[in-house]
Amino acid sequence: MDVLGIIIGLIVGGGGAFAAQQWVVGNKVKQRIADAENEAERIKKERALQAKENFLKLKEEHENNIKERERRMQSNEDRIRGKEKSINQKLEELTRKEKDLERTQGELTQKNSSLEGRMQELDKIQQKRVAELAKISSLQPEDAKKMLMDALVDEARTAAMVQIKEISEEAKLNANREARRIVIQTIQRVATEQAIENAVSVFNIESDEVKGRIIGREGRNIRALEAATGVEIIVDDTPEAIILSCFDPIRREIARLSLHQLVSDGRIHPARIEEVVAKTKKNLDEEIAETGRRTCIDLEIHGLHPELMRMVGRMKYRSSYGQNLLQHSREVANLCAIMAAELGLNVKVAKRAGLLHDIGKVPDEEPELPHAILGMKIAEKYGEKPDVLNAIGAHHDEIEMKTLISPIVQVCDAISGARPGARREIVEAYIKRIKELENLALSYDGVGSAYAIQAGRELRVLVEAEKVTDQRAEELSFTISQRIQTEMTYPGQVKVTVIREKRSVNYAK
Repeated sequence: MDVLGIIIGLIVGGGGAFAAQQWVVGNKVKQRIADAENEAERIKKERALQAKENFLKLKEEHENNIKERERRMQSNEDRIRGKEKSINQKLEELTRKEKDLERTQGELTQKNSSLEGRMQELDKIQQKRVAELAKISSLQPEDAKKMLMDALVDEARTAAMVQIKEISEEAKLNANREARRIVIQTIQRVATEQAIENAVSVFNIESDEVKGRIIGREGRNIRALEAATGVEIIVDDTPEAIILSCFDPIRREIARLSLHQLVSDGRIHPARIEEVVAKTKKNLDEEIAETGRRTCIDLEIHGLHPELMRMVGRMKYRSSYGQNLLQHSREVANLCAIMAAELGLNVKVAKRAGLLHDIGKVPDEEPELPHAILGMKIAEKYGEKPDVLNAIGAHHDEIEMKTLISPIVQVCDAISGARPGARREIVEAYIKRIKELENLALSYDGVGSAYAIQAGRELRVLVEAEKVTDQRAEELSFTISQRIQTEMTYPGQVKVTVIREKRSVNYAK
């Protein structure tokens, strides 16, 4: 019985515990359902509030778009009204001008008819006077006409020479404007030749098979090379040669060196091309810097800013009228040193100014300034002294000369540029041009002798005082200059000077 009681007690206790457990689980489930319902209600309210906010935002944007569209439409309407008003005003003005023109044409027609009548009357009077004059002077009308024409020609020539003299004097007063005109004409005459000589390089190859490798499949190699260097590469029927065309000689040199390395290496493809061009640019920059440093060492110029040294090195790849700029600058520097030493001036400053006088021709950027002024500003930027700055800026008379070094630099620059053969003129052509200048002057009556000086930039004509008057000398100077301008080819400008000298000689016995 005790065991049975215990078993029954356990069963009853287990059933109670199970019932209690079921009750607790039921309560938890109910609580979770209630929490889920509350959370769903909260989310529902948030979504509704968010939807309402989005609706209000879209409504506001829509209203703003409508207002903006209305504003644009109003602006267009105002602009159209303004144009319509302007067109109406122009139409009214055109109508008024048309009426004025019709009225003017009517007045001119009346005047023309009146003038025609007067001209007929004058012709009759003129014929009557000619007949009377022929009768009085016993001259034929043709002879009288010839005498009158000769007199009129002499009078016209005298008036023309007076006017030419006045124009020349006015031109002297406006020397800067006239000089610009002459420079522009000179550039136009020689631009084609200089562009051909200084904008093209030829890259020689061993065989025409290399051309196909340089071009690449569908031209990809040549396009990559042109994009990397900025040089136009022309592959034509020229045997064993490729033409490199670019106004910048440094770019052409980079392209030439890159092509040489690519052809020597044999690997030619876009990635390799970019690598080789980048390496060549770096090597060329180092070479330019080394050239500038070596030039300063050779000329014994110390303390020059590294950037100025680099610009001096860039002169090696720049030409002026066919003359290498670095060679020209070195020559000017040496000439300045010699002249300064003869005059007892500072040799180092003169040599420094001579080397840097054309530094404005090789800037990294190309502002619209004369190269002398630009060079002065660059030198000032890198700490050059006032004497050097004035010599650079004044060597083409862009500014006033304030030191004795400035005229020395100007003279030495002219000496280096004007000497025969300096600027790509062979000696035969130079001598021929000089002789043609002198022979042209000697072809005129009354010219005793003629001399072309300053490398053909000035022609001095000596005339005989007994045969040529002062007025005729002025006319001769103008006529010779016009013939030179129209018949000859020459660099720069030619100054024509006619000299008339009267000498009276007696002997005391």
